[in-house]
Amino acid sequence: MMNRRMQAFFFRTAVVLALGSVYPVQVVSAQETAVDEPPYEQQLMRLSEIFGALHFLRPLCKESDTPSWRDRMEDFLDAETLDENRRRRFIERFNQGYRGFSVAYRECTEAARLAMAQYLSEGEVIISDVTSRYGR
Repeated sequence: MMNRRMQAFFFRTAVVLALGSVYPVQVVSAQETAVDEPPYEQQLMRLSEIFGALHFLRPLCKESDTPSWRDRMEDFLDAETLDENRRRRFIERFNQGYRGFSVAYRECTEAARLAMAQYLSEGEVIISDVTSRYGR
């Protein structure tokens, strides 16, 4: 079960993602989670990676978001993590998402815009799924 702070975070982020999504993406996650992890852990890890990618892509394509995707990630970490090891895993996934695009793109291209739209859509799907299944 998620706490109210996490539900509020997901709601705010879902609204932002819904406003920016253009291309629907199907999310498939077949990985097992560890015994002490919530059943939606892999989805949250993927969401962290999406935040990192958007933190790089949105400014590159002259999109201004307030709060920034890094600030959203901080809110997410504050709401979701008490365990420092888990926090580090989320941060690493955020950084992977950021680095994955920072090495490939120096300017906003049509491919960068497409990737950005797909990530917005995928993030929206993840948030919708997690909140509808586990947010009570």
